[in-house]
Amino acid sequence: MIEGLRVAVVVPSFRVARELPDVVRAMPAGIDRVIVVDDCSPDDIAAALEPIADPRVRLVRHEVNQGVGGATVTGMLAAIEEGADVVVKCDGDGQMDPTDIPRLIEPIASGAAEHVKGSRYHHARELAAMPRGRLIGNIGLTFLTKLCSGYWNVLDPVNGFFATRADTLARLPLDQLARRYFFETDLLIRLNIIEARVADMPQPARYAGEPSSLSIRRALFEFPWQLLRGLVRRVFWRYLFYDVSPVAIFGIVGGLLSLFGVCFGTWQWVLHAVQRVPTPLGTIMLAALPLIFGSQLLFQAVILDIANTPRASVRTSALIPRPRAVGGSPVAAAGSNPDSARGSAAPPAH
Repeated sequence: MIEGLRVAVVVPSFRVARELPDVVRAMPAGIDRVIVVDDCSPDDIAAALEPIADPRVRLVRHEVNQGVGGATVTGMLAAIEEGADVVVKCDGDGQMDPTDIPRLIEPIASGAAEHVKGSRYHHARELAAMPRGRLIGNIGLTFLTKLCSGYWNVLDPVNGFFATRADTLARLPLDQLARRYFFETDLLIRLNIIEARVADMPQPARYAGEPSSLSIRRALFEFPWQLLRGLVRRVFWRYLFYDVSPVAIFGIVGGLLSLFGVCFGTWQWVLHAVQRVPTPLGTIMLAALPLIFGSQLLFQAVILDIANTPRASVRTSALIPRPRAVGGSPVAAAGSNPDSARGSAAPPAH
């Protein structure tokens, strides 16, 4: 156990037979179960695990590849069935350090958060080692994910290294989560709907020059539609179904006004350009005013959504590891409160 909690680590595995043994061996002693999900990998995951004599390791195999999301959901369901209190996702490719798991669990154990994500962007030195194309893509996806998930305070929302309370996962429709690369974002969207508090844990990523498996085509043509659908789902369930909020009213009215202004203005501009006559001032205003008012309503909806972000009762700065003095004891930052990292206990999200 870690912090008195039974911890299960889910390791989705696909084409990671070379790196997986080192990842499993690095699991801290306090972890109760390591569930490796072989997602119909073409390499031999079972053979890679044979030399590891660790009774905590359980291998689950998919007969059909289901993607990283499908493999993670399978592991989550197995962990909940075994009575885990906290479920951790750690990829099998070695990019995540299993020794960071106790720090990942600490805000959950203290009652400060229900979901804790690793955050790579707090470590500038290690961030410089990230492949340039991946870094640029992650920055763009980060903003769009903040918008659709509603977790504006999370610096690295697309990070796949996270820990979640098992009872929080039990409140989610796990069988409906995205099965592939949209999984982490879809999980955040569902967590926001039930107002689960999410915290960032600074954690450097480790890259060894391996190519990203996320294609540019998928990022450009599939993600925008999925993000828009996720945003609509979150606004409907959280701000209309469970509780009518100005966020939904401003967003819907503002979106309709803006759409009318853009479509009507474009149509009139093309129509008068073809006729080679100037567009009347009244027609221009008829397109401009809805666009201006609609934009203002949309901005107001975003501001209110930011204010309604479910926030963990712990600062990210409190989760940064402190330098160690002689003797191995952590050095507290000047003026810091040693109890500030834990925060106050809070009831489960509803």
